[in-house]
Amino acid sequence: MADRKKQPASTAEELLQSVTIADDEQDVILKSEEPIEADSGPRVPEELPILPLRGLVVYPQTAMPLNIGQPRSVRLVDEVVAGDRLIGLVASKNPELETPGPEDIYQIGTMAVILRLFRAPDGTIRLLVQGLARIRVDGYTSQEPFLKANVTHIPESVEKGIEVEALMRNVIDQFTKLADLVPSIPGELITSALNVEDPLQLVYAIATYIRLSLENYQKILELNSVVDKLRLLMNILNKEIEVLELGRKIQTEAQTEIERVQREYFLREQLKAIRRELGEEDDQAVEVEEFRQRIEAAKMSEEAAREATRELERMARLSPASAEYGVIRTYLDWLTSLPWQKRTDDNLDIAHARKVLDEDHYGLKDIKERILEFLAVRRLRTERFGKSFERVIQAENSVRRDREGAILCFVGPPGVGKTSLGASIARAMGRKFTRMSLGGVRDEAEIRGFRRTYIGAMPGRIIQTLRRVETHNPVIMLDEVDKLGRDFRGDPAAALLEVLDPEQNHEFRDHYLDIAFDLSEVMFITTANELDPIPGPLRDRMEIITLSGYTEQEKLEIARQYLVPRQIRENGLRPGEVKFTDDALLMLIRDYTREAGVRNLERSIGSAMRKVATGIAEGTRKRSRITPKLLEDLLGHPRFGYREEIRDRTDLPGVATGLSVTPFGGDVLFIEATQMPGGKGFQYTGQLGEVMQESARAAFSYIRSRANALSIAEDYFDKHDIHLHVPAGAVPKDGPSAGVTMATALASLLTQRAVKSNVAMTGEITLRGMVLPVGGIKDKVLAAHRMGIDTVILPRRNAPDLDDVPDDVRKAMTFILAEKVDDVWQAALENPPGKNGSARPKQGDGSNGTGRGSGSNGSQRRKRSSN
Repeated sequence: MADRKKQPASTAEELLQSVTIADDEQDVILKSEEPIEADSGPRVPEELPILPLRGLVVYPQTAMPLNIGQPRSVRLVDEVVAGDRLIGLVASKNPELETPGPEDIYQIGTMAVILRLFRAPDGTIRLLVQGLARIRVDGYTSQEPFLKANVTHIPESVEKGIEVEALMRNVIDQFTKLADLVPSIPGELITSALNVEDPLQLVYAIATYIRLSLENYQKILELNSVVDKLRLLMNILNKEIEVLELGRKIQTEAQTEIERVQREYFLREQLKAIRRELGEEDDQAVEVEEFRQRIEAAKMSEEAAREATRELERMARLSPASAEYGVIRTYLDWLTSLPWQKRTDDNLDIAHARKVLDEDHYGLKDIKERILEFLAVRRLRTERFGKSFERVIQAENSVRRDREGAILCFVGPPGVGKTSLGASIARAMGRKFTRMSLGGVRDEAEIRGFRRTYIGAMPGRIIQTLRRVETHNPVIMLDEVDKLGRDFRGDPAAALLEVLDPEQNHEFRDHYLDIAFDLSEVMFITTANELDPIPGPLRDRMEIITLSGYTEQEKLEIARQYLVPRQIRENGLRPGEVKFTDDALLMLIRDYTREAGVRNLERSIGSAMRKVATGIAEGTRKRSRITPKLLEDLLGHPRFGYREEIRDRTDLPGVATGLSVTPFGGDVLFIEATQMPGGKGFQYTGQLGEVMQESARAAFSYIRSRANALSIAEDYFDKHDIHLHVPAGAVPKDGPSAGVTMATALASLLTQRAVKSNVAMTGEITLRGMVLPVGGIKDKVLAAHRMGIDTVILPRRNAPDLDDVPDDVRKAMTFILAEKVDDVWQAALENPPGKNGSARPKQGDGSNGTGRGSGSNGSQRRKRSSN
């Protein structure tokens, strides 16, 4: 193959004069017996040797130097030179191919004559060729030892007229402009182009010299009309000029910028020298003065201003190149950028706050009332006493200051709106809101900052947050405070004692600042799923507000007012395109979710919405009214049984339904007991904690003490083993409130009286059979209501806790208050055989009474549970 060697000249004579021969090259000037004139219509033989070209095209009426290196191409040249010196030059479609075949070569090429040949010692050949005529390759006759093909001369159409002359002038003007942008184009070429009268020769001369893509090179050769060639060349020149002008503009801008920077550098150096001569200030002095002004404008506390001034004087005496200079500069930057006196005015309109809170959240009456109380107190103090009264009170009582902020702790299961409630409170009060997650924080320095003695020290997250919100009285939510960790680096919960103590946080000292910063106006809101992991001293500093799970009616209202409209927007739907019926929402709540909050409920609504949106996008739906039947088609079979699970699991004697509280809200648990022949006594399983194990032993001991009253044979416990199990076995469980449930399950097993499926219970028991109060009554009652249970047995001393239960739940349920375990058994166990119903079948040897009859008792119980 042949490669392009140098930029070509416009004529063969000029190129011959410009060629220089190295000492070790053999120069051969080839002479033809008959002169070959390109303009006289050269004779084209039927067969020509074909030399593929890599990355270039040789045009008729132009001379071009070529490099020959491949053995196949060298052999071709040697044979051609010995004959008529005519050769076919055709461009390869892929310049990267070393030895292209017939299918890799264009069909249109140029017949050329070899004018001069230079042989180098390394075996390569440099050629000077002159393009003669355009040819078409009709078919290859040979591929070895080189390509040969049958060719046909393709004459070109050279039009005459005003259009051709106008195009020629335009091309010459553009080429002249291009030459001004490309200094490497010699002036002789421009002069010769201006003097060319043949339009075809003008096209080929300019196209040979400018930078084009291989496709454009070939396209110019293949066009038949000289007018088309001129137009194409004109468009190419226009584009090339635009690119070059843009490149020159970029280069000029870059050069100008470099010159500007250099000029400024020299001017600054000269200015420094002049200032030194005049005794004026330098850059360091200017920076010191800037910080002095920032300190005055920041309106810091007296202690902070004194410390900032002292550090500023130290910085003024240091060299800017010293490491201490940068440390002090960063410290002053933090001090002067904190909002010492910047605060937002509270919106104390109680009606507005109530409206905002009701718009954002449904229910949550206690929290809303607490926020309104806070705003009401602030409003009264501001209207009646103003700031002067507060200063007098603080001066008279230096021990106890008036507290400005509030520190609340929202405790509740996930999905009940704790975090979003903080943003709603800030919006109602007109304050800025920011959230800081404490989950997994293990280092005390995350709260109090790092001391400045450490490299890369910075303030803690409290100070960083205040700097970010740029106000002295924001609402800061400390999320997941119950998930703080601790390790060898300290205890973050201990660091929060000062932050969340209304008596101390007016002088909070971050380790980095080491200056008191007033946090008393900040409204801190913490959130937690459970209180137990929070250390007692930290819990004591916060006002605990419990958010229990939502009732069925509350979930229905939340879905109507908030979840469904939000999912309609998020899924690109219009309000009229989808509508949930109340029955469908209730089915979602009962059969597809089982949670205290509404996160899974919203996910289920979103899943149904996405399927509706898919149908609308595909054109198979226009609008949907989601009913229970359609909901089951969209989401599949229900995941939970609303009432069936309890009825099925308590269908046998020895199973009782209890109530518990988890970090995710209230829950229902089933305690199972079974018996078998043996003499090993009593065992319990289900990952029970120590307290729950003691409750199990206490329940078993109480059962044994009441064996006669329960008509249990005296030698029964010597001949039988009792096994108590609390599913699910993979979930750890602890606490005393399952005592009555364990005792009831054992009594049901030993008396073969099943527990009523519509009854759940909670309470701690003693060895004397007393039922003691427990906690979490509201969450437990809500869990029972979610599961369709209508009767709950509670300790009598928990009666006041029922006031916290929502009215609609209280009206829908029956509560039995028990003082003794006997009261629980009387209310929970089915009637014994022979009373108000047919007798049960006798249990088999070693069985636990799995066979149940269909007498009146069983029928009434099932009917009652279905209601």
